[in-house]
Amino acid sequence: MKAREEKLKHIISWADNNPDIRTVLLTSSLVNPYAPVDDFSDLDIELVFENLKDYETDKKWMHLFGDPVSMVEEDDPYFDGKHAMKMVLYSDHVKVDFKLYQKSEFVKEVQKERLPDDWDVGYKVLIDKDHLTKDLKPPTYQSVMIRKPEEQKFQQLINDFWWDTTYVAKCLKREDLFYAKFMSENVIRTDYLVPLIEWSVASFHDWKNMPTNKHGRLFKKYLSAELWAKVEATFSGSNIEDNWRALYASADLVHDLGTALAENLNVEYPQKHEEDIRKYLDEVQSM
Repeated sequence: MKAREEKLKHIISWADNNPDIRTVLLTSSLVNPYAPVDDFSDLDIELVFENLKDYETDKKWMHLFGDPVSMVEEDDPYFDGKHAMKMVLYSDHVKVDFKLYQKSEFVKEVQKERLPDDWDVGYKVLIDKDHLTKDLKPPTYQSVMIRKPEEQKFQQLINDFWWDTTYVAKCLKREDLFYAKFMSENVIRTDYLVPLIEWSVASFHDWKNMPTNKHGRLFKKYLSAELWAKVEATFSGSNIEDNWRALYASADLVHDLGTALAENLNVEYPQKHEEDIRKYLDEVQSM
């Protein structure tokens, strides 16, 4: 994206000629070899200041790089004094997430024994006037890789999934769409379906370095057409009957993936628990 490239050049030039700024890093997807990058990918810029306070309170400097359409600020106390965030969407559609560090706090992060996750996903040093990054460890990218679950974690996820389907069923019978959607999308999809699909994808590849990016962005890339169709079936609109269909599609997906994964992990799948909950779901639906 030409506009993003031009904005990055502008930011680098400004920072290079600004004595208040000592170090600049580019982080996240643009420097992560495992991340998908397209025209909507953000610029994630970390700026290290001699005096952070001046730039926390003054917003004029962010207007140097274009016309802001929208801005979100998360100030220092939100991050326990380590840094501040200024996230800006510009009129040319480029979104820049500025992370602002006080120099002393940045040095503390560099000196940590373990590379912080937001650097481990990838970073590139753009400017380093004081050699602050000379001891910065290289990224391993392991923080974005899927890890093989222990038996307890697997069993807990499966158990919690079947438990929470009962809330969806009750809500649908009450025609309480808001709470049904909260449980099916915020809880079931995010807490159970996404990690279960992640584990399954990794198991298909013998648990070798497999990233799926945030919230399943790469699922379609790694799943077969048949399995992706089953995942798509778990989504629904506002119609109550359509939500019942999606609930049962989620149940079928968890059964298929869960039983296969249990075999891969050499653990027992709670089939009796599933059968009991399915009986409950059927009874509630037919009431």
